[in-house]
Amino acid sequence: MMGIAQGETTALQLKKRNKELEEELRKSKEREEHMRLQLRVALDRLRIAEDAEERLCSQLGDLEAEALLQARDYHARIVSLMDQLSQAHSPSPS
Repeated sequence: MMGIAQGETTALQLKKRNKELEEELRKSKEREEHMRLQLRVALDRLRIAEDAEERLCSQLGDLEAEALLQARDYHARIVSLMDQLSQAHSPSPS
């Protein structure tokens, strides 16, 4: 009879352990799903950031090109004004 009681105790312990393992598995799956969701959100943010970076680089390139054109225009204007000033200060041939 002692063997039956001991077998029942072992069976109860195994059932209890099985329930504990099932609960741990459930929690693990919940954590995994939560991590997958966080990963999806992070990947979406990364994609958005990469798109924004591309747009900013493009805009920066456009601004650099515009700044270069303006600098060339200003330089040409300064050279022109310096020539005019030089001609105004030079003695006129009589």
